[in-house]
Amino acid sequence: MRAFLISEDDETLTLEVRDLEAAPEHDQDVLVKVDYSGINFKDAMVAQLGSRVRRLPQLIGGVDAAGTVVHSSNAQVPEGTRVAVHGGNLGVARHGGFAEYVYAPVEFLSVLPQSISNHDAMVIGTAGFTAMASVLALEDHGLAAGAEVLVTGATGGVGSQSVTYLAARGYRPVASTGSLEETPWLIARGADRVIARDAISDKRDRVLGSELWDGAIDCVGGETLSQVLRVLRYGAAVAASGLVASPTLATTVYPFITRSVALLGIDAVEARASTRQRVWATLGETAGSVDFSGLVDRTVGLDDLVEALDSIRNGQTRGRILVDPTPG
Repeated sequence: MRAFLISEDDETLTLEVRDLEAAPEHDQDVLVKVDYSGINFKDAMVAQLGSRVRRLPQLIGGVDAAGTVVHSSNAQVPEGTRVAVHGGNLGVARHGGFAEYVYAPVEFLSVLPQSISNHDAMVIGTAGFTAMASVLALEDHGLAAGAEVLVTGATGGVGSQSVTYLAARGYRPVASTGSLEETPWLIARGADRVIARDAISDKRDRVLGSELWDGAIDCVGGETLSQVLRVLRYGAAVAASGLVASPTLATTVYPFITRSVALLGIDAVEARASTRQRVWATLGETAGSVDFSGLVDRTVGLDDLVEALDSIRNGQTRGRILVDPTPG
């Protein structure tokens, strides 16, 4: 099979498409023929020299994929089942989805609802899973119908899908971005309005700012998340999943102890089976009201991955980049 192989040796990084054998590891009992994969920010981190994310010196990249089961020793997912593959250490510590086939243990698989095609499953991908998990976390916290919800990093994979799913579920997403030229695109995705990234707070020199947002989905981290916490309304929550700005969070306890604000961590990697089932079921229910084609930046082949990974790393995309492993 053709696969995108990441190799590091003697401080030299090699990124290349190779013909390899699809060989299972001891706990991988399902073989999936990959129709599409998607590029995530983590993929860009894995494909860097000296990456602290990648666990192996030689690895097929790709933290998610969608396709059809062609061999299975597990009755839960018989041959012919359409699945999304994501989570665990896929594309980080075990071979991932940037290939024509991927082996995976059954716990990495989510059976796709009939309303979601294999193509649209990777438009969703890990990014969309994270986005819907964020929306559900806010709802579980008590997000009111019609609430105004801030979304940071709104042109990215998680951010753009957060905007779309919030709008589809009756909320008013406010998209924050450093690319205001993308305002028409964000409005088309469902944004109620679009603001500059430096307009998310009042910037007052106080530990707390004005109460501005009924809730928030933060895809950025760092100083952005610090500012969001300062300006949430009483009892509101922010669902946080990103670190593209910084993994460091500088804040005080005041938002938590004087406004009862909640910081909800969103993890798409080690999510429990019940969480995976709930998120994909909700995505299936929402699919009919979503224009998935509008969430795609472009589709590339394995031979185009180096350039596409650079685009993701440098923040030069809007929405998702899909990977079609089929030759030609």
